[in-house]
Amino acid sequence: MQVPVPIRRRGYRIAHRLLRVWWFVARPHVQGVKCALTDGDQVLLVRHTYGHPEWDIPGGGIRRGEEPLAAAQREMEEELGIRIDGLRPLGEISLRAYRAHERIHCFHAELGAAELTIDRGELAEARWFPRHRLPAELSRYVSTILVRLLAR
Repeated sequence: MQVPVPIRRRGYRIAHRLLRVWWFVARPHVQGVKCALTDGDQVLLVRHTYGHPEWDIPGGGIRRGEEPLAAAQREMEEELGIRIDGLRPLGEISLRAYRAHERIHCFHAELGAAELTIDRGELAEARWFPRHRLPAELSRYVSTILVRLLAR
């Protein structure tokens, strides 16, 4: 039995707030993944149902013992309902968020016309944008990752 979307969304919001408190207090070192997904000149951006409402590149956390590539594939399957075997590394980004030390492993894949099935509990929306006309409200990761992608 699937948990209803409104309950899952509330769960994500609560978990995110608790994580922010933990990060602020413990200042842990955490790892995550971000996947720049393109279709020609279009880039896929998502808005999560928790945290800041900006547009972001899809991704998520790396589980203990999980390799970054496996985490990226798992996150794309969970959030977007697609299996991507052709992810190429774009390098890493290190930054501090909520006083945690974040290390983000970045990947890229050209999707073409893949059909997405977004997880409505975690994602409020997913939309394709032309690279030269991105929305104004972008997360801290988007421009850094897209610069790396365009440099290839």
